[in-house]
Amino acid sequence: MPTFSDVPKIAYEGPTSKNPFAFKHYNPEELVEGKSMANHLRFSVVYWHSFRGTGADPFGMGTMLRPWDDGSNSVENAQNRARVAFEFIEKLGAPYYAFHDRDVAPEGATLAESNRNLDAVVKVLKEEQQRTGIKLLWGTACLFANPRFVHGAATSPNSDVFAYAAAQVKKAMEVTHELGGEGYTFWGGREGYSTLWNTDMKRELDHLARFLHMAVAYKKEIGFTGQFYIEPKPREPTTHQYDSDAAACLNFLREHDLIDHLKLNLETNHATLAGHTMFHECEVAAAAGALGSVDANRGDELLGWDTDQFPANIYETTAIMLTILKMGGLTTGGLNFDAKLRRESFEPVDLFHAHIGGMDVFARGLKAAAALRADGRLGDIVKNRYASWDTDLGQSIESGKESFASLEKHALGNDDPIQHTSGRQELIENILNETI
Repeated sequence: MPTFSDVPKIAYEGPTSKNPFAFKHYNPEELVEGKSMANHLRFSVVYWHSFRGTGADPFGMGTMLRPWDDGSNSVENAQNRARVAFEFIEKLGAPYYAFHDRDVAPEGATLAESNRNLDAVVKVLKEEQQRTGIKLLWGTACLFANPRFVHGAATSPNSDVFAYAAAQVKKAMEVTHELGGEGYTFWGGREGYSTLWNTDMKRELDHLARFLHMAVAYKKEIGFTGQFYIEPKPREPTTHQYDSDAAACLNFLREHDLIDHLKLNLETNHATLAGHTMFHECEVAAAAGALGSVDANRGDELLGWDTDQFPANIYETTAIMLTILKMGGLTTGGLNFDAKLRRESFEPVDLFHAHIGGMDVFARGLKAAAALRADGRLGDIVKNRYASWDTDLGQSIESGKESFASLEKHALGNDDPIQHTSGRQELIENILNETI
């Protein structure tokens, strides 16, 4: 079975290295703000794109060369694929991986058969985890690919589909728990609508909330202590998805009394599709104490779909890591490469080039974010911009001691306020360019 035998274990060689199979910036042992890069970044390789992606797009069939895969839908092929995946992850040096249930094991003719297939592959995953020390960042269930989910899963107008989805998530949670997964993610790939003319939105949202409450209850029942995540995405394939962005997810979680049970798993490409920056999405989630994990990729602003490219923008990774450092770092979550090779990058070795580049660009972002914090100028600009809120008046307003009447009295007794503090946007851009 051809594997990655010709590729050495990827090591750190420093920024002057020209070796394509070496890290230039990611040094897992290097300390940044008193913690190793490995602990800051918590990299994870995704199973679905890296080992199940074919390179197909809406206009053409797959292109990926995967010589270890015999093309069958057999359990034996799935088990072999799992061993190759761990060989790759071990040589890359990533500490985690993540999967959908239907990525690692073939779907059977019945739910019972699908569960047996999953158990057979989980046995190999467990063996490989024990052999390598690689851990499961989080698991999830594929509730969007099979035609049964054409109208959604937890939001389906068909109660039998809802029940099937619940059973599938139950099993996925069980195997995630069995494998020591540090979390479980809910991604509503088809939880939305194509037209409101045939949609009872309130009923669907109530059903989604009920589904998640059932998951919370079952989590307690089986003793799973991992973090639950919900992943925002605005559109594609539906016109509108209920988990459209960070703010929409947070509003849903608060409205349905789930805010204490789920954090957000944010994806850069989803932020792009929502018309936001990933910096915005991270700040929204972090402000609510709900930034739990990150799907590390990027989109193409010239294309209107989820291209899921590997991260390559240092400014973007710096912004992400700045937010993460400000909130004290990731704990149960990580930087999960929910990214796929370009259709033209079809050789197995391209998997290494893509992941090495992604890990290096996040290492650079981490170091740049730490440098910005140590430099202090950016922090001072923000602090000075809000300096009036540290005066007696500002503190009185923030502490809830003022009213419209008292503030009217203050405004009538003082000169018309003039904003004296510049936003310093151009200076900020200069500081970023100096640092990066």
